[in-house]
Amino acid sequence: MKYAIPLVISIGLCYLLFTGIDFSEMTAIIRHDCDFSFIALAMALSLLSYLFRALRWRIQLQALGVRPPFFYLVLSIFGTYAVNLVFPRLGEIWRSGYIAKRQDAPFSEVFGSMVAERLADTVTVALITLAAFVLASGAIGEYMAQNQALYDFVVSMLTSPWLWGALVAAGALTWWLLRRYAASRAVRSLKSFLRGLWDGFAVIATMPGKGRWLLWTVCLWGCYFSTMYIEFFAFPSTSGVMERYGLSAVLVTFAVSSLSMGVPSNGGIGPWQWAVIFALSIYGVGATQSGAFANVVLGCQTLVQIVLGIITFVLIAADRNHRRRHLTSNINPKA
Repeated sequence: MKYAIPLVISIGLCYLLFTGIDFSEMTAIIRHDCDFSFIALAMALSLLSYLFRALRWRIQLQALGVRPPFFYLVLSIFGTYAVNLVFPRLGEIWRSGYIAKRQDAPFSEVFGSMVAERLADTVTVALITLAAFVLASGAIGEYMAQNQALYDFVVSMLTSPWLWGALVAAGALTWWLLRRYAASRAVRSLKSFLRGLWDGFAVIATMPGKGRWLLWTVCLWGCYFSTMYIEFFAFPSTSGVMERYGLSAVLVTFAVSSLSMGVPSNGGIGPWQWAVIFALSIYGVGATQSGAFANVVLGCQTLVQIVLGIITFVLIAADRNHRRRHLTSNINPKA
């Protein structure tokens, strides 16, 4: 269920994506209109985001007494995105396990620090989305007025008593099960894990270096946004939108595409393109043109992640062998 459903979502959305787009026209747009120098510049800039994420996470880990070498911390970030391409959401668990094992640290605390980091990203995306919808309220309102069915659907979902009732019922059932079987081994193990998770999560409020942590957060998301901004220059359709509507168009596209990453899929393939196509449609860009932009950007980003992933796992294997030989030589000096 955990791996099959995201794969089905990715394949299904890609199928719908390409059946609604003139593939030959999209290919022609990519071949003749795309300025890949901007894409290359954006991909180069995106490498900084991995470093900023590692710098931010290092502050949280150091507060827990976990001090991995920065180089291998960066490798863990590279590996996260590579693993997520194959097994959605497993990348975060993998990097927590890798760092915990390499540094002989409690997995639950390392994992908790990662959860806190991802929660910070969620809050950041929420703030970006709020700013985007405020700044682009005119264009969004005009689009909703032209698509009444979509507007009605969104309102009905947000006001549905069934949705909110199901969330309350699920919370109440979970609370009852934990109280009812509090003495069971499984619940005790779960509570122990959650306690370690909370310790890793709560460290963000007491750790030294909170100012630097906020600075790296701003740099991280500033890097993400700057990458999208540069990519807009790669196609005449997107650069024209930016000339007409300014940075608000880039911000809306960035916010909507960031929200799409919450949908379980292999590296965002499927949901991310749909989100970009939807965002650009607000500004009158056709599906074929916006599809060309979305597929080139995500395709190049995916290629970068694959290459970094291969390099990462080769270096990790070499590091593991080196540490194993070092341990063996210490145990048996004559060897």
